[in-house]
Amino acid sequence: MPAWNRSWVPTVAAALVFIAGLIDIVSAVTPEWRDRLDVIRQILPGAASRQAAAFTVVVGLLLLLLARGLRRRKRRAWLGVVTLLSASVVLHVVKGLDVEEAVASAALVVGLVLARGEFQAKGDPTTRWRALWVGLLLTAASITVGMLLLRMGAGRLLGPHPLTTQFTHVVEGLVGIHGPLRFSSDRLSDLVTRMLLTMGLLTIVAVVYLALRPPEPRPRLSAEDVERMRALLTRHGDADSLGYFALRGDKTVVWSPTSKACVAYRVVSGVMLASGDPLGDNEAWPGAIREFLRIAAEHAWIPAVIGCSETGGKAWERVGLSALEFGDEAIIDVRTFTLEGRDMRNVRQAVGRVERAGYTCRALRMGDLPADERKRVKEQAEAWRGAETERGFSMALGRIGEPSDDNCVVVMAFDRNGPDSGGSGCGGSGSGGSGSAHSGSAQDRDGSLDKRSEPRLRALLHFVPWGPRGLSLDMMVRDRAADNGLNDFLIVSAVRAATGLNVDRLSLNFAFFRSALERGQRLGAGPVTRRFRGLLVFLSRWFQIDSLYRFNAKFQPQWSPRYICFPTNRDLPRIALAMLEAEAFLVWPRLTMLPGARRMAQLTRSRPSH
Repeated sequence: MPAWNRSWVPTVAAALVFIAGLIDIVSAVTPEWRDRLDVIRQILPGAASRQAAAFTVVVGLLLLLLARGLRRRKRRAWLGVVTLLSASVVLHVVKGLDVEEAVASAALVVGLVLARGEFQAKGDPTTRWRALWVGLLLTAASITVGMLLLRMGAGRLLGPHPLTTQFTHVVEGLVGIHGPLRFSSDRLSDLVTRMLLTMGLLTIVAVVYLALRPPEPRPRLSAEDVERMRALLTRHGDADSLGYFALRGDKTVVWSPTSKACVAYRVVSGVMLASGDPLGDNEAWPGAIREFLRIAAEHAWIPAVIGCSETGGKAWERVGLSALEFGDEAIIDVRTFTLEGRDMRNVRQAVGRVERAGYTCRALRMGDLPADERKRVKEQAEAWRGAETERGFSMALGRIGEPSDDNCVVVMAFDRNGPDSGGSGCGGSGSGGSGSAHSGSAQDRDGSLDKRSEPRLRALLHFVPWGPRGLSLDMMVRDRAADNGLNDFLIVSAVRAATGLNVDRLSLNFAFFRSALERGQRLGAGPVTRRFRGLLVFLSRWFQIDSLYRFNAKFQPQWSPRYICFPTNRDLPRIALAMLEAEAFLVWPRLTMLPGARRMAQLTRSRPSH
């Protein structure tokens, strides 16, 4: 069923179209055969030949732009390429009786028509920002071609022609103004003028069309989808620790025919990326997976899954995808966790040091926090993150403090001025009931109010529900000026408070390529294993691969392998790029308004109407 198994046809077609675009441009800017021109001029006026050459350059540029869409099997790109190549056949004949180029374009049209069944993918969602990008790209391409044309005809320029004057001539020609340069050949002068004007008009038309076209909204979860997904999490939420993250606001969802299972995904750079296992009844997974693959094939997106469990990986393998282990999830069993023993010495010392420094903690459900304190926690978390890009897709919710997430748990650490009561206790006994949140001042043991300063929140963990008896780590933020070891203290505090929260297991972060890191440092490890580990340690300077593994390993967790699923090995580089972008390890620059313009727009929108 999947069309991506026959991807060689679109790839070859795109390469040929790209070459045809280059041939069109080169053919238009090089001199024609004089004897062929004489034959054409006996039938058509000379101006028609020169205008055809200008149009040929435009057709070549458009073919270069559409080649990528053709490679992705886009139906609109196929229609555009067939139309342009058909026009190219006529233009090559008119501009200079270029039979060779015309025959090549005609043959390519015939091939594309015969292979039309391979180009059925729908267009991608777009926004009006595309108009700006296309306008800039076409303008840059037009200026480049114009400068190249002037450079090739430099011998026919009259008078001085410095580079700045040539640039001015090209820019003015794009808007229909004859620039300051003069040519010894009227033919070349007309060709440059017509070509620049044609490209300028093409740029204007493309920008206006894209700006006025109704933009397609980006995929988002509807209120009905969220309600149905929460119902599935209530019944099957304990199956996967990543299930709750399907409720991220930047995902959309596809349902099985019975609505008993669904797959949440996001499209990133042409990759339809799902995370975790499908939600819902295992028996209904195949229906949701088939629908997921159908949509991927319909839009020519590469289907991929990040972070699925072994059970989920087997389900995806049954439909033709391959599975590859890429990391392990650290899971703490609250009932067996202990700080005793040599292996826990570093954690035990870090926790003791933080406790001696006077830090206290509180752990409770978000629904037990008053609205004002919940707001302060949210603002503090955002302030600690600052301008840093929020990372996460497979193991991040992307929000905190929303009313719909009342079952989430927050574990907060306060300095010596902070509260030591309320909520679930984080003491060594691990007991403590759920109490009301602290409203401000701490209370002394004798009952009198302590007049110390307002409690200072120094760090927090945010967990999402993992079924009725588990929690999955979502966020870990802290004041960078706080004492070292505070994160260790928070993890241990969360374990201690788990009993009061009716929780048996905690899921921590992923440890990417944990097995490779672990095997690479063992005695007797082979050279390939050691070198791969060295590469991972080197990449840890940017992606925290080794440091995240070491942090998780300190707590002696149980390791649960996680997998990525993909169609073919050649898709892995593109999927890896999409994963880095989805997890915000790779952030592309985006066009945004300047701060002054943004404030002006906000003032304009907020100004009352009269």
